[in-house]
Amino acid sequence: MDKSMTTTQTGNELLGNEKTLHSKSFEQALGKKKGLKRLLPFLGPAFIAAVAYIDPGNFATNIQAGSKFGYMLLWVIFASNLMAILIQSLSAKLGIATGQNLPEVARDHFPKWASIGLWIQGELIVMATDLAEFIGAALGLYLIFGIPMLPSALITAAASFLILELQRKGVRPLEAVITGMVFIVVIAFGVQVFFSQPEAAPLMKGLFVPKFDGVSSVLLAAGILGATVMPHAIYLHSALTQRRIVGETEQEKVKIFKFEFVDILIAMIIAGLINASMLVVASALFNTNGIVIADLDVAFHNFEVLLSPGAAILFGVGLLSAGLSSSSVGTMSGDVIMQGYIRRRIPIYLRRFITMLPPLAIIISGVNPTYALVMSQVILSFGIAFALIPLIMFTSRKKLMGQLVNRKGTTVISWLIAILIIILNLFLLYQTFFG
Repeated sequence: MDKSMTTTQTGNELLGNEKTLHSKSFEQALGKKKGLKRLLPFLGPAFIAAVAYIDPGNFATNIQAGSKFGYMLLWVIFASNLMAILIQSLSAKLGIATGQNLPEVARDHFPKWASIGLWIQGELIVMATDLAEFIGAALGLYLIFGIPMLPSALITAAASFLILELQRKGVRPLEAVITGMVFIVVIAFGVQVFFSQPEAAPLMKGLFVPKFDGVSSVLLAAGILGATVMPHAIYLHSALTQRRIVGETEQEKVKIFKFEFVDILIAMIIAGLINASMLVVASALFNTNGIVIADLDVAFHNFEVLLSPGAAILFGVGLLSAGLSSSSVGTMSGDVIMQGYIRRRIPIYLRRFITMLPPLAIIISGVNPTYALVMSQVILSFGIAFALIPLIMFTSRKKLMGQLVNRKGTTVISWLIAILIIILNLFLLYQTFFG
């Protein structure tokens, strides 16, 4: 791609086709709409970003935490979700205020060597993301239909290409399909919560009373947080809002952000409820029966034994939907990272093909899929600081953000969250390799 590409061009092509992201002015978006209809043009970006918060890595950590410690770590999911709302709002705000995504802003403000380094780590993060999502979807097919992992992986590959093909029809069809997949996961775990009959008192205690029980519980808490706050979602969200609806004035940009914040709240609350329901079901069903779940296939079979074959199928369908939807999001994030940091792009189908090679290799080698999912979360933890620290830096600059600049309180809270996340992930890495 020509280095002279403008910000507008990169914004319009970030998902692989100039039709994918059709910019509108604030007045065009609102038109003569009234009431809730005024919100509709702004809904969508957060739902795509939120897919990263319910990927198969979350299945592994949440179910293991619930089966081992009951409701005790439910507060970690609640706290992680609050952090996610703030982080994703900063990312969306950056795109609205600057008309650029996070990698583009970093490229303009950092030395060339730093941009290249950030691009390399970003690509590694996307590969780790794809590893979790691809294996999760293949595992879902294996559990539902009994198809061996390798054929399941090939079917997953074909399905992920079909989802990417929706980009040719524009961003709305893609958003609709991904949102539909999110609600499949909602339905799957909503039904399971109903049939598992969780106890209200310990559930509420776990939700609001912070508590740990030994190093292993802290390690699992770090895993839950690492599986929730995803670096590729930070990159992508800024890209999804950068040219979607354009504010001509500072006042319009502020109004756009207010609408987008509602989108973020809705999407993040749904993602938080899904994660919480995973832990609640595991606690009510497995922990109550003294079963500690380390592998997702074991969880599937225990759903069948303790509830019904239908409950097991719902679990597999949820895993499949989460894997397929999040794999497409990971591919889009990789496209944003490359064009943002180094002003280069490769065909998105070629990118999809390249990033599916590592998970295919792991499946062929016979590595335990759940172990591969957990290790992918460890790799992802490396990338959080490289996305989060620049995001806070840039959104705190008045000259760059205008009226959307962070308030002092927001900046302080953001830095505290960043420090906490980084410390917990360093602990997770240490325990994984030396503990």
